[in-house]
Amino acid sequence: MITLDRRELDFQLFDVAAVEDLCSGPFADYERTVISGIMDTAEDLAREKFLPHAEKSDRCEPRFEDGRAILIPEIGEALAAFRDAGLFGSTFDHEWGGLQMPETLRSALSYLFFTANIGTSGYVLLTNGAANVLAAFASQDQKARFLRPMVEGRFFGTMCLSEPHAGSSLADIGTMAHPQDDGSYHLRGRKMWISGGEQDISENIVHLVLAKVPGGGEGVRGISLFIAPKYHVDEDGGRGERNGIQLAGLNHKMGYRGTTNTVLNFGEEKPCVAFRVGEEGHGLFYMFHMMNEARIAVGLGATALAAAGYSVALQYARERTQGRSPDAKDPGLPPVPIIEHGDVRRLLLAQKVAVEGSLALLLYTAGLIDKARLSEDSQERAALKSLTDFLTPIAKSWPSEFCLEANKHAIQVLGGAGYTRDYPVERLYRDNRLNPIHEGTHGIHGIDLLGRKILDDDCRCLRLLAEEMQTDIDRAERSARLREFAQSLRRELEDTMTATSELVVAASSCSRSRLLANATLYLDMLGHLVIAWMWLRQAVTAEAKREDKPSDDSEASAYLQGKYFACRYFFRYVLPQCAWMRELATAADDTTLAMPEDGF
Repeated sequence: MITLDRRELDFQLFDVAAVEDLCSGPFADYERTVISGIMDTAEDLAREKFLPHAEKSDRCEPRFEDGRAILIPEIGEALAAFRDAGLFGSTFDHEWGGLQMPETLRSALSYLFFTANIGTSGYVLLTNGAANVLAAFASQDQKARFLRPMVEGRFFGTMCLSEPHAGSSLADIGTMAHPQDDGSYHLRGRKMWISGGEQDISENIVHLVLAKVPGGGEGVRGISLFIAPKYHVDEDGGRGERNGIQLAGLNHKMGYRGTTNTVLNFGEEKPCVAFRVGEEGHGLFYMFHMMNEARIAVGLGATALAAAGYSVALQYARERTQGRSPDAKDPGLPPVPIIEHGDVRRLLLAQKVAVEGSLALLLYTAGLIDKARLSEDSQERAALKSLTDFLTPIAKSWPSEFCLEANKHAIQVLGGAGYTRDYPVERLYRDNRLNPIHEGTHGIHGIDLLGRKILDDDCRCLRLLAEEMQTDIDRAERSARLREFAQSLRRELEDTMTATSELVVAASSCSRSRLLANATLYLDMLGHLVIAWMWLRQAVTAEAKREDKPSDDSEASAYLQGKYFACRYFFRYVLPQCAWMRELATAADDTTLAMPEDGF
């Protein structure tokens, strides 16, 4: 059975991320008792309304009937309960009916729901992302007509980027937006891979669509962003007749089956009326506002899926008896729980460090967003935004890659049982396999990090990250127990800074293709470095709690000790991998490019 680990989440939220320090200014209402009460409500809702139908929604995926997507009723019931709790508008301003919640707290709440049921939670994620774009860039009239119902959870949202012939290459999209005399547009085209693109569980769906205006320019410069509602919305907010958007088909997926994934036709049978958001030609800039948020949420979802698998594997390892200790000579001794076997403990530790390290990173990143909102200093805000943007590909990609590995380890702990549908670990693996793909593949984020955020930025943001890491390294070095890890991280950071600086210098005489051939290795290497930092932060916090408040509670003491040993595992088993990754990436090794095509 999947369990929701509140103790871990509370430690990360209150002790490591220090969410209470963020609760001032617009977040002043969120004192600790309020936060704990909201967390209790969310935990109950996740356990009672989201978790029970997770397996059913995977088994009974959406059906395509008469041009509609049919979902199991439990999905709508869960989202109605979520709406009634007011959680759709968690981070939105009071002006639009939101709760004006810190992003750090919202991330913690999302983690609970993602752990319980990622498929049903997907509709919330998509709606919040689309609503944030409208909050940032839409006109006041558009906000009144579309944003407020989304904040209330009555309208859901989507992002419509890809097309059958153009996945990540958005410059090649063919959907056109033809201007009308009344200021609206008529869309015509087809969009592919649209999550949440059709369902009957919300009053309306607000599609945010990338399209080109005739004569608007070539490539991405000609792309604008449009609001295309499933149903027309009257000036008074009432729902009108259906817009010219048709469901052409459903994509049948390996996982995330509770979230519809659709092919949509715009303007094929009748006009699809749409409204431009902001300025013409700025569509990609506006959409990336949503995509960056979605990328962090993808990392959070990957982490939650691994946490769910880890909870099942840990419980199974404690209960399943098999074999005896290698030191036991008497074959008549009873079999031991498999958690006593060394390799099973290795698999469990690998899951623990991936889950808890990733969660620390994602809450840290959310904290940067909150600090930027609270700051009154423009330079500080700019630095916080730069650091957030720099960490985004890592926050998305490291959990997506290595928390997927954690789900693989969960199956391995259960052995043959893990490969069956009797346990949820095979489903969780299938769900998590999407995360290295969507919102930018693992390879694309490697190119973004090394190409745009290292080479094109002359290591400026990397130096900013290093400064943040040094502060925690210095703090950890004062602890005799953690000094080994602090010094190890300092060496790896110095080696990374030196090698990366040399790579930037070499960029003037080396081809771009060769420089980026091992960008994914660079992404993984820097991710290892950042997660090691997150583990050092957790270990420092745990040691302080253990020393300041010695506890007679053996379970609490063991929990804090577990943070130390998990940190030790990461530094001894994972961090050393940085060396070979860094060597290949920064040497611009050309093995993959030199391979003749006919040699494959």
